[in-house]
Amino acid sequence: MVLLDRSHALSEPVKAALLMIAGMLAFSAMSALVRLSAEQIPSLEVAFFRNFLAVLIFMPLLARRGVKIMHSPQMGLHLLRAALGAMAMMSFFTALTLIPLAKATALGFASPFFATLCAVLLLGERIALHRIGALIVGFAGVMIVLRPGYVEMSLGTGLMMLSALLIGVAAVLVKKLSQTDTPESIAIWMVVLQTPITFAAALFVWEWPTLQTLGWLFCLALTGTIGHLCWTRAISMADVSQLQPFEFAKLPFVAIIGFFVFSEVPSIWIWVGGALIFAANGYITHREARLVQRSKSKAASHGRPPPI
Repeated sequence: MVLLDRSHALSEPVKAALLMIAGMLAFSAMSALVRLSAEQIPSLEVAFFRNFLAVLIFMPLLARRGVKIMHSPQMGLHLLRAALGAMAMMSFFTALTLIPLAKATALGFASPFFATLCAVLLLGERIALHRIGALIVGFAGVMIVLRPGYVEMSLGTGLMMLSALLIGVAAVLVKKLSQTDTPESIAIWMVVLQTPITFAAALFVWEWPTLQTLGWLFCLALTGTIGHLCWTRAISMADVSQLQPFEFAKLPFVAIIGFFVFSEVPSIWIWVGGALIFAANGYITHREARLVQRSKSKAASHGRPPPI
């Protein structure tokens, strides 16, 4: 048996890339499980079980680390983020029952653009010309996917765009929360607070799930949690600019799943528009990472600590 030395071990960037791909596969499977579950019970109820079962999945972590992991000085922001996140999740889950998985995924790539606009409006961040250009390209990609005038706007499309907008706003709130809270605290408070919100909405359409549906729902919560953990671990091991291109893996993943499970065939416009949206996101991420690195190098050269 040949023993591999340490030089053969996978490098951190490679491990991060593999984790990112695994996370995108998990998120893609979650989207399919949402569709399967929503065929049996209302999508609002699916959103409740997604959060409730995730709380149960986090219980071993709470038992091991204690409730102190949930300490936060910004509970108001947690509540606002949970309200927006719950509305985004319910809109997203409902949209998945109305439009093809690939189209929903392509439109979901638009959420970083909304996050950029919200950062400018809510946090007072300055927006450079290169980001404006990328936003224009991304908007063009959204229009290609939507094709207004050629394809009638539907409720599912509108709900998916609403979800992308709310996710973008929530991302800005997460940025503020991360200044004082740990990633575990942010993730746990999200599902804990979204559980009663989605439960209140689900009560109006409640239908008791069968054992088979409960199985789908548990797998849904599990894949969503695994995807989030893989994504979080990956970005802790490598630069976001290096990993962001791997997020586009969601589109072929959901296209394959949609074809074999739901007999869906995405049009060429979804691929073209999705690629444009993603390319614009990738450019913004890469450019911002270079600016941060340049700022750190400049601060180090002057003997000052880099900005946080």
